[in-house]
Order: sequence, then C-alpha cells, then structure tokens
Amino acid sequence: MHDPDRYRPTERFGDRVDDYRRYRPGYPPSLTRWLLDEAGLAPGDSVADIGSGTGLLSRDLLAAGLQVKAVEPNAAMRAAAETELASFSGFTSIAGTAEATGLETASVRLLTAAQAFHWFVPLKARAEAKRVLAPGGAAALIWNVRRLDGAFAIAYEDLLMRRCPDYAAGQPHQASIGEIGEFFGEAKVREAHFDYVQQFDFNGLKGRLLSSSYTPKAGDPAREPLLVELRAIFDTHQQNDAVAFEYDCRAYLATMA
Repeated sequence: MHDPDRYRPTERFGDRVDDYRRYRPGYPPSLTRWLLDEAGLAPGDSVADIGSGTGLLSRDLLAAGLQVKAVEPNAAMRAAAETELASFSGFTSIAGTAEATGLETASVRLLTAAQAFHWFVPLKARAEAKRVLAPGGAAALIWNVRRLDGAFAIAYEDLLMRRCPDYAAGQPHQASIGEIGEFFGEAKVREAHFDYVQQFDFNGLKGRLLSSSYTPKAGDPAREPLLVELRAIFDTHQQNDAVAFEYDCRAYLATMA
C-alpha cells in the first residue's frame, strides 16, 4: 500500500482537482459534532487537517469556529483549497506531508486525516502526530466508504472492476484495521459511523467517476468506452434523472498525547 514509486500519493490527484473539488463527497454535519465532542474542542482551538486536499473537511472544521492548519503535499489541490477557503480567517495552508507536516511541536488539539491516511506511512505519521499534538490532543482517521448494496451500486462497482485496472488490482481506498491500530498504538480508539448520500445527474456521476485517480486520464483510449458504459448504467438505474451514491462515513479517534 505505502509504495510511493507505484502510487505517487503526493502527485496522483493533480490532474483531477476540479472534478475532485466539485464531485467528491463532503462529510455529514454529525461527524463534525462528534469530533468536537470527543476531542473536547471549543471555537478557537487549533486543528491540523493532514492530506487536506481541496479542503472538504477543513471547510466544516472552519465553519465550526476552529483554527485549521491544512497540510497538503499536492500543489494543485492545495491551491484549490486556498481559493475555496480564503474567506475563513482561521485557515492556514501548509505544504507538507503526514510524515513531515512543518507544524510546531505541541501546537494543535486535534489532528484529522479524511480520505488520506491510507496513503501515509503509519509509524512515521504516528511519530509526527504525537509530536504536533498538544497534551491531551487526539487524532481522527476518517473515510467515506461507498456502499455496494443495491442494483446501481453493484453495476458501478462491476464497471470499475472491468474498466479500471488500478482499481481491480486493489489500489488502496481505506487502511486496514491493522494499519489503523499501528497508528494509534495502545491508545483507546473510539469509532463512529454516519450515513451520507450524494445525488447525481449524469454529468455529476461522470465527474464523480473521473475524480478518482484510478480512472483513465484524458487522452487515454480506455476513457471513452468507460464513459459509454457509465451512460448506459445511469440510464438503466436513474430515477427522476438521478442516481444515489450511499456512503458509510467511518471515523476512528483516540487521544494520543
């Protein structure tokens, strides 16, 4: 999983930023409330959002009144977040990685990684998290996991398996329980699940598909057949010109400092 030569985790979304920003799922409001309650946060507290991408979770944390240090190694994604979140006075954008954040020691109360930890090197990321967290500080790992029940979800998954070799080969989408445990060590982990749904017309569904780094790039001859099949799947399963992506939003949190 943590093979930088194969997966290029700090580069791989650079050509998909607009689709990522527009079509990737955000997070349910109940997740933000849970994070604040579990970490004992109050408005004005500092949070590090690691692998913050285009700022999908950072926005929610900022809206809750937190000071957010968004750490993102990909320049294009970081620039998108800087544009999107410029109106928030508590937002700071940082070029860094999970293993070398550039943050001051003991400077944040909460560290989050949303849709990102499966690209980290767990033990190095753990050491860095423990360094930057203030005493009593917590870390949270979060994923939106696409549900595979229902006719549309099954057909979409089959399309990915047949038309996207990187996906079929097992490109990481969520860390294993073992890797999550390796990161948290002996700390007591609290876990929560939340429902989340996106509704898409065909253009939205196309954007959601192409936001994924395992799909063929523009100019790849494999892209057009993929989109033709996607159109057929949409036409078969749409209701009122829309299909639903249903997610299980999974969050794992533990006090680490």
